[in-house]
Amino acid sequence: MTEPMTSVRIQAPLKTVFHALTDPAEMRAWFAEHAEVDLPNRYEFWGRYTLDGDAPHQRVIEAGDDVIKFAWTLDDTETTAELRLTETDGETTVAVTQSHFDRELIFSGSPSPLGALETFWALALGNLADHVEGRKLGPRVDYTAKVSEFSATLEIDAPTDRVRTALTDSEQASTWFGYPIGIEPEVGGRFAMGGLEAAGDHAAKFVALDDTSARIDWGSMVTSWELDGSGGKTTLTFVTSGFDAAQPPYASWAGWLSGLVELRRYLEQPNWRSVFVQG
Repeated sequence: MTEPMTSVRIQAPLKTVFHALTDPAEMRAWFAEHAEVDLPNRYEFWGRYTLDGDAPHQRVIEAGDDVIKFAWTLDDTETTAELRLTETDGETTVAVTQSHFDRELIFSGSPSPLGALETFWALALGNLADHVEGRKLGPRVDYTAKVSEFSATLEIDAPTDRVRTALTDSEQASTWFGYPIGIEPEVGGRFAMGGLEAAGDHAAKFVALDDTSARIDWGSMVTSWELDGSGGKTTLTFVTSGFDAAQPPYASWAGWLSGLVELRRYLEQPNWRSVFVQG
């Protein structure tokens, strides 16, 4: 492990954040269906919101006031994960690193949880930030669900036209998602993670788009969203469908959810700054 896989900044002292990371009741609120902690001997979490969560598969390696390092067996492989906290002027950064993460597993279609680690932690730590700072938590991924469609709903305190623009404007989408997104907002137009130039002919395409909804075809799946506005607020319903129910794309779904919750922060916070530390 070298560079952090994911880092978030939280507007709270280190002691408060560490408590949220190590108190079983708090962990069950933002992180895992089940959690049991007795440091320095035990740090366990499992259940449907956890990769390979049929039972606890963690073993503590090191624990201190600002670090938790543990072995975590995934896909019959003992990985090593580390959560490290640093505080500066009352703001705490939580950085997670984990061995054996393999991004290529995402693109190969492999169901191995080792390919889902990055988005698992991005969604989890984003929820940690919201939990500690007192915001409503976003949806979580049920890693036990064998379904042919994922669906999530978010209530956003912003008018529908602002939400639509943030979803369809390349500059805004790249800003809140924290990764370049190239968008041609028209039926037949391209939608490209990494940018239009990088994607070339392999970009997804809009197969439907109007003022309140969109459908984007990725070839192996379809993502769609609908907006329902009332009183200056918007209900965003986001769906991923068309994939093999035997191998649901948990990694990409977790990535979308972490991004959409950041979209909500982006639209609701007057002085928005991403909870994710880039670079």
